[in-house]
Amino acid sequence: MKICIFGAGAIGGYMAVKLVQAGADVSLVARGPHLAAMRDNGLTLIEEDGHETTVAVRASDDPAELGVQDYVIVTLKAHSVPPVVARMQPLIGPNTTIVSGVNGVPWWYFHGLEGPYQGTRLASVDPGDAQWNGFGPNRVLGCVVYPAAEVIRPGVIKHIEGNRFSLGEPDGSKSDRATALSQALAAAGLKAPVRPRIRDEIWVKLWGNLSFNPISALTHATLDVLCTDPGTRAVARGMMVEAQEIAEKLGVKFPIDVDRRIDGGAAVGAHRTSMWQDLDAGRPMEIDALVSAVQELGRLTNTPTPTIDTVLALVQLRAKTACLY
Repeated sequence: MKICIFGAGAIGGYMAVKLVQAGADVSLVARGPHLAAMRDNGLTLIEEDGHETTVAVRASDDPAELGVQDYVIVTLKAHSVPPVVARMQPLIGPNTTIVSGVNGVPWWYFHGLEGPYQGTRLASVDPGDAQWNGFGPNRVLGCVVYPAAEVIRPGVIKHIEGNRFSLGEPDGSKSDRATALSQALAAAGLKAPVRPRIRDEIWVKLWGNLSFNPISALTHATLDVLCTDPGTRAVARGMMVEAQEIAEKLGVKFPIDVDRRIDGGAAVGAHRTSMWQDLDAGRPMEIDALVSAVQELGRLTNTPTPTIDTVLALVQLRAKTACLY
């Protein structure tokens, strides 16, 4: 089994070290100082308990050097994927599976989903149908990423918490390809359950990202603060209630209620969300996959989204004034 991780940052790097330790045939696509460090010194993982492991990895900035893969695990941010679809083609053969480990509403959301919206394409996350046409929805295997990690310096990943990567076919089946990848990840010490309703997990994670990320970018409040301050909690709750109405129209079942989800965010503590971190670092923020896509789904299902619309307008303008959108 040949596995390529495209986007070997914090999550991709964490996954790569664990897989290499288990003896998997892994390659990585990366760039810049991070790539140079991996080539010179290997890839180092610092575990939660402080234990360090360094492994030799095959890494390149040219996918053509790596050849056709059985699995291509995409761990880029959503807005970074459409521009690199053409570059990824040398990795893709007739039996290659694209594992979509990307936050937000996935571009393949309506593939394999029975009902009136089956086959609908989402412009907010796949402009010009780049992924739909360049990968093909039949190749995709869904993945909800739960671990937290960070690149603390080129070639060095610090694992903060979590080790679960939930997998799921768009049509809910328990396929051979999903089972085989699950087994490979489990052999690497990672949790990789194959879920029959992967969209339910996508929405529970999206619930928080949709609301907490833009609010924190606008207010510079950590999760413990924005989830307990009466004003920002009410805004987050309003966004999440609107999102729940949309999702339930699409057949999603939520295992917890809104307030428990917000309380879970507060329990994380003084965490700076990724959107706030990207704003401070001058990097493009994941606005479209996390917020614009939910607005698009609201329009599609004729669901009013006044709170989402307001917060989206504000965070889009914040990004524009920082020249990041």
